[in-house]
Amino acid sequence: MQFSLALPFCPADHLLPLARAAEEAGWTSVTMPDSVFYPETVTADYPYSADGSRFWAPTDPWVDPFVAIPAMAAVTTTLRFYTNVLKTGIRSPLLVAKTVGSTAVLSGNRLGLGVGLSWIPEEFAWLGQDMKTRGKRLDEAIEIIRLALRPEMVSYEGKQYQWGPLQMSPAPTEPVPIYVGGHSDPALRRAARLGDGWIAVQVTEDDLAELIPKLADLRDEEGRADVPFEIKATPMVMPTVDAMRSLGALGVTDVIYVPWYFYGGDPADLTVKLDAVRRFADEVIHPMQEA
Repeated sequence: MQFSLALPFCPADHLLPLARAAEEAGWTSVTMPDSVFYPETVTADYPYSADGSRFWAPTDPWVDPFVAIPAMAAVTTTLRFYTNVLKTGIRSPLLVAKTVGSTAVLSGNRLGLGVGLSWIPEEFAWLGQDMKTRGKRLDEAIEIIRLALRPEMVSYEGKQYQWGPLQMSPAPTEPVPIYVGGHSDPALRRAARLGDGWIAVQVTEDDLAELIPKLADLRDEEGRADVPFEIKATPMVMPTVDAMRSLGALGVTDVIYVPWYFYGGDPADLTVKLDAVRRFADEVIHPMQEA
């Protein structure tokens, strides 16, 4: 099992120290969330809270993942990075491909791309994208990003996007894995059909016990049951070896975790965060590696 340190609401000056600490402690990856701006009023409910409200404030920091990841990659050597998740539906897929390719090259192929759909109508409207076609466009965007990262002339002819021939350089020397986020039926189908893995957000063990077999059935239907596939989850479980082993038994391959939320202390204090990163590694990651 792998372990990814999530960095939600982290001030910019916390990112590099945390990346260094995560690498030194033995974490596999760091994940970065994505939010372009905070609309004062939104006309949709947040899908991951009981009452549909946002649980963050306008002043909570969301450093752009493709500014943060190259900076963290520059001060580490083995740590991997991925977005959790990039709101790909509010962006041009060719521009995403260019950013992803450049970041993968600069990081030495230590990048993965988590993709998803924004739930905020204002993001689509104010960034000039059609919300109604977001699912269809994301399907094509995944294909486009993979295609555009090839070191050759390529073209694309889809229902939502058409272009080419074109070539982007430099290109990564290894494929960039693409992980699909979301718990809905279309999201699971998208992950099964197009993804190198699936990202689950804020789930219980019972949720995973239901969703992972469903995803396996969908992958079988798509003829991809034997294709390597990662299950990345942000589980609502305590930071213990037993809890992680239970997740592994369900099929989770990568646990995404924010340890300072479980150990106590002021989460705004960098020292508290660094201590939590090291404690989780000592109490969970290393014992599991030694078992």
